[in-house]
Amino acid sequence: MKKFLGMGNALVDIMIMLESDHVLETLGIPKGSMQLVDRDRSAKVLSVLKDYKTSHAAGGSAANTIHGLAMLGASAGYIGVVGADELGGFFVRDLINAGVDPRMIHSENETGRAVALVSSDSERTFATYLGAAIELSASHLHTGMFRGYNYFHIEGYLVQNHELIRRALELAKENGLIISLDLASYNVVEANLEFLREVVKEFVDILFANEEEARAFTGLDPVNALDRMSEMVKIAVVKTGSKGSLLKTRTDSCEIGVIPVKPVDTTGAGDLYAAGFLFGHSRSYSLRQCGELGTLLAGKIIEHLGAKMPVSTWDLVRNSID
Repeated sequence: MKKFLGMGNALVDIMIMLESDHVLETLGIPKGSMQLVDRDRSAKVLSVLKDYKTSHAAGGSAANTIHGLAMLGASAGYIGVVGADELGGFFVRDLINAGVDPRMIHSENETGRAVALVSSDSERTFATYLGAAIELSASHLHTGMFRGYNYFHIEGYLVQNHELIRRALELAKENGLIISLDLASYNVVEANLEFLREVVKEFVDILFANEEEARAFTGLDPVNALDRMSEMVKIAVVKTGSKGSLLKTRTDSCEIGVIPVKPVDTTGAGDLYAAGFLFGHSRSYSLRQCGELGTLLAGKIIEHLGAKMPVSTWDLVRNSID
């Protein structure tokens, strides 16, 4: 069985369903945005919403993908930094319960948290306090962390630390791992465009992006962005939201539609798409089958609040694969 290693910002997602968007105006957070906030503002957001129902889950883009792979039955590990606090303990336990090997670094600072405010139309607005997560550095990494794995999945949110990204990709490549990268937010891509293009061409085998990220990375519409991306990597994937996804290799291409769903919250849809695609790839599925499995997971996750599905849904997914 192929083994997966992920690395990213280790965050605990705190999901809150909003009764109306008025509270966003009160908090001064634009609807649909991802705002980086400091510790005090994060505490203020939670204080204002203290009477709302909340749910917690180990989060961060790469952690969501690795969690999904483990729930599909893959062997997986994860590298990140958490604090020696209640949220840090929760993050580690959540990974262990899914069958993930947590290769964590512990900090004296608080564990990072992403407060996800979900509007009635399923739009997500994030107030993210990175906390200990941003302490992950190149000095934490060594070649032994990568031995025994076949795939390395990394989130684009880490790309602002160029030294960390390059060191991780070098170690993964030296150990013969297949490298996949999810580009993350378009504004992160724009701010690190030259570096991203450089490392993608040099190291990345499988590249995931949504429409906005693909446009920021190439300056092109989804179809032409896919062509440009496929010139840089072995497999390019552009996720086009409600229209589905576009996939291309040097020798094959296809378009995957969506499945009928009752959307509740789109948190984690892209991350779970990557989990399904990578799981299929590790099983030598065709390009279309990999995309269909990614689509299945993305569709199922948006029927639930947050980036985690109940065990009963995972049972249905695994039965569908079988």
